[in-house]
Amino acid sequence: MQQHNAHSVTFSRRNFLKASASLSAAAVAATASLNCAHLAHAAASDKIRVGLVGCGGRGRGAAVDAVNSSKNVQLVALGDLFQDQLDAAKTFFDTQPKEKYDVKQDKCFVGWDACQKVLASDIDYVILATPPAFRPMMIEAAIKAGKHVFAEKPVAVDPAGVRLVLAAAAQAEQKGLGIVVGTQRRHDPAYVESLKRIHDGAIGKILAGQVYWTQGGARVVERKPGWSDLEYQCRNWWYFTWLAGDFIVEQHMHQHDVANWVIGERPKLCIAVGGRQVRTDPAYGHIYDHFSVDYEYPSGARVTSVCRQIDGCYGRVGENFIGAKGSAIPQSRIFDETGKIAWKYESEEEINPYEQEHRDLIASIRAGKPFNEGKRAAESTLTAIMGRIAAYTGQAVKWTDALNSKLDLMPRKLEFGPFPTPPVAIPGKDPWPV
Repeated sequence: MQQHNAHSVTFSRRNFLKASASLSAAAVAATASLNCAHLAHAAASDKIRVGLVGCGGRGRGAAVDAVNSSKNVQLVALGDLFQDQLDAAKTFFDTQPKEKYDVKQDKCFVGWDACQKVLASDIDYVILATPPAFRPMMIEAAIKAGKHVFAEKPVAVDPAGVRLVLAAAAQAEQKGLGIVVGTQRRHDPAYVESLKRIHDGAIGKILAGQVYWTQGGARVVERKPGWSDLEYQCRNWWYFTWLAGDFIVEQHMHQHDVANWVIGERPKLCIAVGGRQVRTDPAYGHIYDHFSVDYEYPSGARVTSVCRQIDGCYGRVGENFIGAKGSAIPQSRIFDETGKIAWKYESEEEINPYEQEHRDLIASIRAGKPFNEGKRAAESTLTAIMGRIAAYTGQAVKWTDALNSKLDLMPRKLEFGPFPTPPVAIPGKDPWPV
């Protein structure tokens, strides 16, 4: 688990707000004050102006979901590290209805400081859909700028980032700002109704659980001539732990969030195995292709977490929990002690949870009681990070050690240039705790 040596700082978690000379603290404060006043008692008739940072497929999809989720919501600003990504998004949004998408050219920003410029524009609500490494400092910047936040998951890739998000979530609570994270199961009626019953005792005390995300391989971005190491890694970010956290964090964190939700607490300890058996080509960076983690919770519950990204293998995405009085598949069914279905989710209304998470945040803003999922999302992210660290190192990892770890994967200097790929982690050789 390699940590990068310190260099002269250009951008970092610690000086992100100071990075752009064109954005003064006074401008941010003024904009924040205006937007907070505008939305303090916002009605459905009040327009909510949205900015998007991270214009790839995930970001564009999130922007469409936000705009479609509620009335009088409009996308007005775009930011991305890369010009081609921004241009593709701008071209797409320009074909959509102006009352929902009205992004002027002077509200399009490119480069390392694109986020600050989007935050300084006249927006109320920012969508953060960059690679996960950048989310902690962007969430912090957005809350300092007085913006409501929708951030894709995970919210961090290392303990240093988790702590930054926890601090930002506490600040958002004080300022009355909303944070919703792209863990859409929390806004899926099937899960919500099932969890109500589980928490009311439908299956008794939770004893054990199994959570899965096994699928084929993810896409690879081929390196083009002229791309530096860092540019290539940012474009092929899934395969670099400092950017994505490895796929156990970037993807499987969904199931860790469900496990923590069902059990009602966070794990105290985990052990894990994992490796890189099939994806050995340098195009796959240095991440693993399979993990298996055993989580122990303070209540005594144990959860087995299995994830894999290997073509040609059996696929399963879901969760199962066993209680003292029955069991549950939380997205659909609850079973009694004999295995008979005791409850099944049924609804004639089809609700898109990817839209619903935006709808819930916007409704809470307009009600003057913004949702704040920051702390919960940070804790679920750290749960996944614990599993990765345990597999990378071969050691048992305690929650308290993970939370207080000095591990910080963010490069101290963010600029396009040489940036060697770290070696693949070898259990028993990488140190822990760090």
